[in-house]
Amino acid sequence: MDRRAELGEFLRSRRARLRPEEIGLPPYGGRRRVPGLRREELAQVAGVSVDYYVRLEQGRTEHVSQAVLDAVARALRLDPDERLHLGNLARPHRPDGVPRPPQRVLPGLQRLLDSMADVPAYVVGLGTRVLAWNRLAAALITDFGALQPDRRELARLVFLDEAARELYEDWEGKARDVVAYLRLDAGRHPGDAGLSALIGELSIGSRDFARLWAGQEVRDKTRGGYVFRHPAAGRLELAYETLRLPDDPDQALIAYTVEPDSPSRAALLLLAGCTQRFAREDHQQAR
Repeated sequence: MDRRAELGEFLRSRRARLRPEEIGLPPYGGRRRVPGLRREELAQVAGVSVDYYVRLEQGRTEHVSQAVLDAVARALRLDPDERLHLGNLARPHRPDGVPRPPQRVLPGLQRLLDSMADVPAYVVGLGTRVLAWNRLAAALITDFGALQPDRRELARLVFLDEAARELYEDWEGKARDVVAYLRLDAGRHPGDAGLSALIGELSIGSRDFARLWAGQEVRDKTRGGYVFRHPAAGRLELAYETLRLPDDPDQALIAYTVEPDSPSRAALLLLAGCTQRFAREDHQQAR
């Protein structure tokens, strides 16, 4: 992914969603060639020269100050995730093309996952790759262990596996969340070859991904919920919470919860009971 091109596309998409009157500017007469704000209007509201802003949209950020980025973010009415994304693109923490070491899950974290017998939980890393999981997460979503380690990205699962379209009741909402999170990830590591390859593969292999990727949505994975239509357990309404690892912010533990005394709780307990029975049978066969 070209960081400079991505920065320009992101800024232009955010200009396009604003009208002059929304930010206190009088609308000019005549037909506007492009939707939203013109560059000169955005520069005026941000308090920077048009030339300076044009250079920013062109990705020429060598000497851009944090004050300018903050002013542009305010003018564009960016939310916290969008502000973070703008900063990552304008002032990357890791030089383009510099690889990062492989991500690994510590044994203690895997033991924590395994101890959560009635809570579906997994660890997601850079590029939506699932790095670790417990039995209930595999039973709920997919058998991650049956996939090749380099094919365990949630983004690939959601867009290239037809079963995922049946699993999520609101597949479009899930797909938007995955794309928005993947773009935030790509902004943190704009020169990562693996991320670029994944985005390229999905853009070619899925029209839905290409459509959503063009929307430039950016959103972190913090908390929320999905409705699952599980082939064995039926309909489950689950909420999730995200816990980031302090020593690797690119790793996050995702844990699903359910309302007590609800039909979804009963369905989840049924699924958990099946996984525990299968685990005992596997253990007995291995002895």
